[in-house]
Amino acid sequence: MKDYLKELRNPIYEFVGEVAEQTGVSAYAVGGVVRDMLLHRESKDIDIVVVGSGIELAKAVARKLSPKLKVNVYKNFGTAQFTWKEELVEFVGARRESYDRNSRKPHVEDGTLEDDLSRRDFTVNALAVALNGPEKGQIIDRFNGLEDLDNKLIRTPLDPDITFSDDPLRMLRAIRFASQLRFQIVPETYEAIVRNAYRLEIISKERIADEMNKILLSPQPSIGIKLLEESGLLKLFLPELVDLKGIEKRGEHGHKDNFLHTLEVVDKVAMVSNNLWLLWAALLHDIAKPRTKRYDPKVGWTFHGHEFIGSKMVPEIFKAMKLPCNEKMKYVQKLVGLHLRPQALVDESITDSAVRRLLFEAGDDVDDLMLLCEADITSKNMAKVKKYLDNFAIVRQKFVEIEEKDKIRNWRPPIDGELIMKTFNLRPSREVGIIKDAVCNAILDGLIGNNYEEAYQKMLEEGEKLGFKVVTA
Repeated sequence: MKDYLKELRNPIYEFVGEVAEQTGVSAYAVGGVVRDMLLHRESKDIDIVVVGSGIELAKAVARKLSPKLKVNVYKNFGTAQFTWKEELVEFVGARRESYDRNSRKPHVEDGTLEDDLSRRDFTVNALAVALNGPEKGQIIDRFNGLEDLDNKLIRTPLDPDITFSDDPLRMLRAIRFASQLRFQIVPETYEAIVRNAYRLEIISKERIADEMNKILLSPQPSIGIKLLEESGLLKLFLPELVDLKGIEKRGEHGHKDNFLHTLEVVDKVAMVSNNLWLLWAALLHDIAKPRTKRYDPKVGWTFHGHEFIGSKMVPEIFKAMKLPCNEKMKYVQKLVGLHLRPQALVDESITDSAVRRLLFEAGDDVDDLMLLCEADITSKNMAKVKKYLDNFAIVRQKFVEIEEKDKIRNWRPPIDGELIMKTFNLRPSREVGIIKDAVCNAILDGLIGNNYEEAYQKMLEEGEKLGFKVVTA
């Protein structure tokens, strides 16, 4: 019989098993680490269930490892944890749970191993490996998790309506696992998600955002996002994305389904990058199309300004979802706002000033911008795709040439607001910004050189236009 304890490939499990044997309790590796071991995936989870006191076993193991090892104890939850060789090891006593309808915090009491495994979210996560005792090294499978793992199925161990009503976050986890592992959710489990979708209202936005981030980081995010939309979950926390759905026709004029287009773009970005915030930019790049949609009988459907309006929507969405409203948000906002510009450069015959300006505005994120733009080509016409990609290759080359010549990426003008205020004896004001922008634009447009002398002279000219005089010392 195979010894799965060795398959876990971490000596901490053998050590925990030895201490458990000495102290007279039964210990098991459970959950994600067992699932990932069987799928040959890397796992950082070290979760130990103890039939007995998880806290006391954690303390005993820590004492054996090192007298100085600190154990963090959470008595209310019956858990304890410590960090060993940069890995978090968590112990919990086997327990049974019951839930209040308005909270996902369970009422906990001591239970058997079967009780503990039955409270797990899915059968593939309700597997355990015995670390000591007569079943040492064997897999404990009370809910046919091995069969579901072989068949790539997501299923709850108990009644899915109870599972999801008790802890609605599990609905998002089901979809996240389906997306990460490319598993199928069995019909009865999926139907329970649809029935209980409204229960998501008791889940914090932070937990929802965390699951959404993991879905976006899946090998093929569209799997999870489609399931979120079809199940009715997506509209509860990101309705703006659902609004992209659908095709409208008038006469011979129709537009593509912008929801499906967005999923294609996200998948294409996921193939070349695991940058979470670039994936968010892909998800939101067309988010304002419903707000800017207009019909012109001569040209058909238009979405003028959707990139500008979309960039304004990004902070609203990040705030609503409790995503970080910091430099990450500004990065997403920037890429959404600029995502049409590289193609416009081609249409404008790629003038140096236009390239210079985009390099200035995109800064170090220009390469990510180009990845987004290339992913945004979802036409099924291969000749058209090739044409666009060839155009973008020209733009990339132009970026290199302009950067080598002008060093414009992350450039700062030779003069700043402080010099303008000192020169004209001004306080911080709108006029200072007008002068500074005029100098900056003149350099970017190639009207003056990128040097202090020409910039200073331009500053004097702009100040004179506004009626300001140079203050002499």
